[in-house]
Amino acid sequence: MDSHLKEDKPIFQQIAEVVETSILDGSIKEGDKIPSTNEFAKHYQINPATAAKGINQLVDQEIIYKKRGIGMFVSIGAKDIILAKRKKDFFIDYIVPLKNEANKLGLSCEEIIDLLQKGD
Repeated sequence: MDSHLKEDKPIFQQIAEVVETSILDGSIKEGDKIPSTNEFAKHYQINPATAAKGINQLVDQEIIYKKRGIGMFVSIGAKDIILAKRKKDFFIDYIVPLKNEANKLGLSCEEIIDLLQKGD
């Protein structure tokens, strides 16, 4: 777990993103138990209710599920759910503004592709 939280985003969202990123990078696998809200609260020195809000967001998205009295676990298919969500967010956050700016500059798709390939 990353030990730093940013100021630019609500803490509960960052907790959810930490879990999502751990699932995507394979450090937490589908079926694995995730840290408890109290463990997140202690690690990040935040209120357990804030950590719970982030975890509950993932439950609502069916990325994790609760086994009563045991803990929270990563759902089968969670990685696919996260990838689909992040691809959609990527499109909205980066591609739409890129296309809008490219249109203002009169750039063609080929020119955009050339610019992207120069970044390699």
